[in-house]
Amino acid sequence: MDFDPAHPAFFVTPAFRPMSGAPHDVTDPATLEVVGRTAEANGDEMATVLDAVSTAQAAWKRVDAKTRAKILHDLANVIETTDHKRSAILMSREMGKPYPEAIGEIANCAPIFRYYAEMARDEAGKVAGTTQAGSFQYARYEPLGISVHIMPFNFPILLMCWTVAASLAAGNGCIVKPAPATTLSTLEFMKCFRGLPEGLVACLPGGAALAEALITSPRTNAVAFTGSVAAGKAVGMAAAAAMKPAVIEAGGSDPMIICDSAPIDVAAAGAVTAAFHLSGQVCTSAERLYVVDSIHDAFVHAFAERTKALRIGNGLDRSEIGPLVSEAARDRVMRLVDDAVTKGATAVIGGQVPPGQNRGWFYEPTILTGCTEEMELLTSECFGPVAAVVRVRDFDEAIARANASPFGLGASVFTTSLDEAMEAAERLEAGMVWVNNPLIDNDALPFGGWKASGLGRELGRQGLDAFRRTKMVIIDHKPTVQGWWYPYPDDWFLDGGGRSTG
Repeated sequence: MDFDPAHPAFFVTPAFRPMSGAPHDVTDPATLEVVGRTAEANGDEMATVLDAVSTAQAAWKRVDAKTRAKILHDLANVIETTDHKRSAILMSREMGKPYPEAIGEIANCAPIFRYYAEMARDEAGKVAGTTQAGSFQYARYEPLGISVHIMPFNFPILLMCWTVAASLAAGNGCIVKPAPATTLSTLEFMKCFRGLPEGLVACLPGGAALAEALITSPRTNAVAFTGSVAAGKAVGMAAAAAMKPAVIEAGGSDPMIICDSAPIDVAAAGAVTAAFHLSGQVCTSAERLYVVDSIHDAFVHAFAERTKALRIGNGLDRSEIGPLVSEAARDRVMRLVDDAVTKGATAVIGGQVPPGQNRGWFYEPTILTGCTEEMELLTSECFGPVAAVVRVRDFDEAIARANASPFGLGASVFTTSLDEAMEAAERLEAGMVWVNNPLIDNDALPFGGWKASGLGRELGRQGLDAFRRTKMVIIDHKPTVQGWWYPYPDDWFLDGGGRSTG
């Protein structure tokens, strides 16, 4: 059957199956209208999925690398030739993402399957220098088994493909638990996986209870998670208790440094996108802006002028700023802004619900100046369209204050000084550093954070190795009795007086 958003379903390659749990409505955060219905997977449905994926993975892990690559390239072809308009519209209606960004997200999914299809053909084991004559000694990689993918709402399909592509290429089977806020669009996309071996990939809707059950199940073998720091810690502890590897991308409060050599018009334009893309609901959003004193006022003016051009509205209309994903998300943003203003910050622009947008969870793109570390906005993840601007004396103070954070996902710098660019890349305590071009990623480079922002890496070689385990192999081609085997010669022992008998 095809997926119908009005009827709760889960997916196991190649088919959608009806769910038996009590359905609940999915509402549009822009209009509060009902988009569709979903349900929480129960124990029987989880067992059905585990049975199917386990059986499929047992065969998939034996498929040779060339054939596996061909299958993943075929999957990429399907993604490229499928009309994803329905999935993109569902994504906009579920969580408010502007339609161009929703369709653009899906358009970036096929290349990751091609990248890992070829990456996995390079086994990248290691032949070591032998420790014994006549012995062949090497390391090989093998799949882990079944990987669990716990997805966020902000990039539900792209981030799912990042880890599913790597896991499949490594020889695993995959169970996707989509974010409750983007279950419908994720399920609609799952039709692209129909050409894979039966049972190899599943999508099972549910919330935190299902995530915990999948992580702790003795039948799963690895976890990939993207979400909040608090949830990431819980996932990490649960995975560690079960001795399972986990890739955890736990968000952050990314700094951006504006140096006095930066072209103000370029820095302001970059800051608008880095701070307000997807209404600030990006794990690598620039939330803390450290601006050198000599250009502070000019930058803030240019930043505010460019922000004024942003259109607020429904993701399916002509707008850059859609609603926040939920009422709770907007309430948190409002609380953080109110706290900052109470403690001395000034709202240069924004700081309120847009006039005339009383329906839906909208909030104006907001620039606050006079921000200090006493404000919770600078010490926690806001995840909303708010930029906290901090005036600093110079580049060195900017680096020090940018690093004075429990987070370490990404960091951005605008400068025309090669010295500052290189120093920033070396000194910033973050898993990713962007100079003059924030938010960019690369399939071939590792994505992930330091400190509280996560463990492990997605993308690149590290992203593939996260879903593989090593095995050391020692082969002596000619069986020979070794001199160190039992029993030991008498002259290896000490006599009763502690002297050698030899």
